[in-house]
Order: sequence, then structure tokens, then C-alpha cells
Amino acid sequence: MRHLMNALDLSVSEINNLIALAETIIEEPTRYSEICKGKKLATCFYEPSTRTRLSFESAMLNLGGQVLGFSSADSSSASKGESVSDTIRVISSYADICAMRHPKEGAPLVASMHSSIPVINAGDGGHNHPTQTLTDLLTIKNMKGHLDNLTIGMCGDLKFGRTVHSLIEAMVRYSNVKFVLISPDELKIPDYLRKDTLDSNGIDYKEVNILEDVLPELDILYMTRVQRERFFNEEDYIRLKDSFILDKRKMKLAPEDMLVLHPLPRVNEISTDVDDDPRAAYFKQAQYGVYIRMALIMTLLEVIPECWK
Repeated sequence: MRHLMNALDLSVSEINNLIALAETIIEEPTRYSEICKGKKLATCFYEPSTRTRLSFESAMLNLGGQVLGFSSADSSSASKGESVSDTIRVISSYADICAMRHPKEGAPLVASMHSSIPVINAGDGGHNHPTQTLTDLLTIKNMKGHLDNLTIGMCGDLKFGRTVHSLIEAMVRYSNVKFVLISPDELKIPDYLRKDTLDSNGIDYKEVNILEDVLPELDILYMTRVQRERFFNEEDYIRLKDSFILDKRKMKLAPEDMLVLHPLPRVNEISTDVDDDPRAAYFKQAQYGVYIRMALIMTLLEVIPECWK
């Protein structure tokens, strides 16, 4: 039995295999429509989610399985004080696999230590969001054709954005990947990520605070929202939330083949006038999330077709 807490739990080869499997699902979705028949996925979400929770549920239903679970801590026994370890012990007797989101960093890891079924970290605080990272990698690979030789711009909240942290950690394992880190000084990437991931691996990167200046050199622009829930001070949030907004005018500065990604939800960091631009890939990205989660569920449940074993 295996769990997924961090994208780094998977080797590059394993990630490439998951992406390849997801790409076959995109081409032949009906081929896998009964492969999880009789299996149940529990979605244990202690904080709000739309895309992640529904994409997990859609993935399992597409595989012929069933879903059960809760969508907030208030609708679970956590509201009565039940611990994560006790919850997962109970869930293990009801389901075959669990996807867990929790506001506390490390909570899914604690659950995995007490679980008799595979546990997938669906986001824990500002720490990790591995299935979003897999979604991002599938999107880039499917739409750009490769995961190496890319210049990737990360824009917005780089300090608290778990999707940014996870994607950087995953992408440094591919060759000739460069990063342009675009943020206010208050929202730069954490020191540990700069030192332990970028500097220690000799990754080419620069930190800037003007989006327009670097748009012409990007292959990928990964936008993030400034998250109100990650701030301790409301005044800081109001002051910084509009720091970087991508609009149609700025898109004129970008290469014709640049992709714009966003883990969603957006607030106003991408203007709606960008949505019709063929480079806007964020809604397609959300769709790819279903396919990669289908591949992951199949892999962790060990029900993948013989040719993929």
C-alpha cells in the first residue's frame, strides 16, 4: 500500500508514467470506465474546495467507482473534537482510498500513519498540494509537448502559495528549466525554497516585481491569487491583493505560444478579457485535473491495466 503526501514522493519516471497513463485516458476515456467498479473513494475535506474535491469525485465516478465523504470540518465529527487519526481509522473500514484536504500542515501525513487504505494529500495548509502539481505537469506536457527546456514565470503570492512551492520542487528535476519569480517583496518565495531547492540544485532563476518586463521571455506564466485566508493582517491583504493583474493589454507583450496557467479560483488577478485568448489554459488545466487523478487512483489501487504494470 502506498500514499501520496508530496509530489516528491514520486520519482521522475513514476510521474512520467502517470502522465502517459493520463494521456491515454484523454484519448480513450471509455477504456477505463469500469476499472474501479466496486471501489469507493472517501473525500475528507476539512476546508472548502470546488475543483479539487469535485475532480476527485468525477475521477472516481469516471472509473466506475463510488464516492462518499464530507466537504467541511463542520459537517464531520471534527466539529465534535474527533482527531484525524480516529477519523481515518473509521474511514478505512468504509472506503478503499481517501483524498484528504486539511488546513493544518501535516494532517494528511498523520492520517496516512494510521490508515489501512491509501491516503492522498489533497492540500494541507500552505505546505503541499501534490495532485495540483501533477495536474500542472500534465497540462504543460500535453500542451507544450515537453517538461524540459522551459522558462516558467511564477506570479503573485509566492510566499504562501502551496501550488507554487510544489510545482517548483517538481520542475527542478527536469533539465534546463528556468524560473522568473514575480511578486511583491512581502510575498517572495520562502527562504527554504530558495536555498534548499533552487540554489542547492543550481537552478537558474531571478526575482522581479514588474510583470510586464519579463513577459516576453516566458514559456509558461503561472498566476496565483493573493489568498486572504493566508494573511494574519487584513490591512496587508487589502494593500497587496491587486499587486499583479494580467489583462489583455499585458498579454500583447507575451510570446504567441506562452501558456497562462492558474490553479484557481481566481479573484481578479486574471482579467476576464484574457479568457478568450488561446494562450489561456487555466480552464483546460482544471479539466486535466480529472484525468491525472484518474491515473493516480488507478495506480494507488493497483488496478491499472496489465500493459501499464
